[in-house]
Amino acid sequence: MTATLIPPVRAAADKPAHRDSNVLRWLGAYTASMVGDNVYYLALSWAAVQAGTPSQAGLVMAVSAVPRALLMLGGGVVADRFGPRRVVIGSDAVRCAAVLTVAALLFATSPGLWPLALLAVLFGTVDAVFMPAVGALPARVTGRDQLARVQGMRGLAIRFANVVGAPLGGLGVALGGAAAAFGLAGLLIAVSVPLLISVRMRDLPTDGKAGGKAEGKADREADGEAGPGSRGAAQDTVPRTTPWQDLRDGLRYIRGHRVLAPLLVAIALGDLGFVGPLNVGLTLLAEQRGWGASGMGWVLSGFGTGAGVAALLLTVRGRLPHAGRVVAAAILAGSVAIGALAYAPSLVAAVGTALLVGLLAGLSGALCGALLQTQADPAYLGRVSSVAGIVSLGFAPLSMPLSAAAIGWWGTGPVFVTSAAVCGLGGVVVLCSGPLRRAQLPR
Repeated sequence: MTATLIPPVRAAADKPAHRDSNVLRWLGAYTASMVGDNVYYLALSWAAVQAGTPSQAGLVMAVSAVPRALLMLGGGVVADRFGPRRVVIGSDAVRCAAVLTVAALLFATSPGLWPLALLAVLFGTVDAVFMPAVGALPARVTGRDQLARVQGMRGLAIRFANVVGAPLGGLGVALGGAAAAFGLAGLLIAVSVPLLISVRMRDLPTDGKAGGKAEGKADREADGEAGPGSRGAAQDTVPRTTPWQDLRDGLRYIRGHRVLAPLLVAIALGDLGFVGPLNVGLTLLAEQRGWGASGMGWVLSGFGTGAGVAALLLTVRGRLPHAGRVVAAAILAGSVAIGALAYAPSLVAAVGTALLVGLLAGLSGALCGALLQTQADPAYLGRVSSVAGIVSLGFAPLSMPLSAAAIGWWGTGPVFVTSAAVCGLGGVVVLCSGPLRRAQLPR
């Protein structure tokens, strides 16, 4: 059985990730899904505005965040129990069906806000399992030494989706209204399903903390890689646990890990100090300085360009030495750039500063993602990814209303500097943790 499963995958994994057809199929699926997501959000926003008041539209756009935040920890358990590829394929299939159903409703009638709200809730619920599974998938399609490069490729895919998704959604709305845009989003998400089905899963090693070979075997079976006759053996050897036990086990694993625990704290602090200024704070800064919407667009373009350059650097190089120290340096330098953004003397200086922020944030973010992938036992990757997702998508957005209120009280400068200090604490955490500071990406 081993001879029929492992050699083809390992032979492919010997290639650099950007030349590995298996990784490229995964990347194509991920990119199509992300572009579809961007088109979907534009279509949802447009349809909600057309069907209700601006406040009702805002509520529809926000409701998906609640189930996503509440259920994501459970989504990590689902990804680890059933295998990330199976979960991602199922999630994309459900999202595709839901979006196409709403598109058909909008073509046939004017159903109002309720179908849009239900779609948003369903999307958020599915995202709660989709996101941890997406985070756990790269380690199963390539070698550990290629994970930094894959994080760079993933960053490029996200930038591409952000740039292409909105114009595609706008084109769909212009040609056929929200129904056409929803239909386009559903078709783009549908493209990911056959590509994911064609992606081969690797035989993952374990570090002995997650059930050893038996659990690895069960994971391969869940992803469709186990050979005939393996199902009974896996069921006989894998300990029978409840989802609640799996969740508690995953949290204990993270809390006791000498690298993952401080790394997640550093990510949380970095995101808390970054999200507010670069979202609400930047809008208010542009208004105060008289840059206008176009000026803010240039600043955001500078940030996106810097982040894209960082992703391209990792895609080309594949590995940076002294990853832990580089993360600390990038977070600390990026925090200084965030604070300086509020005092940029001109729009050109602000764009240049934003480019630097994007470069450093993109570099630290990709390296943090690669360290999460390489330091975590594969059997726990879904749960580790879910905790990282909650940190970024649950806690960090809380800084946006706080940043807006604080700017109203004290102005942009003090708030940007305070946010920079919070972000910089993430770099201090990395430096103070010896195992994390010395962490390396595999060669």
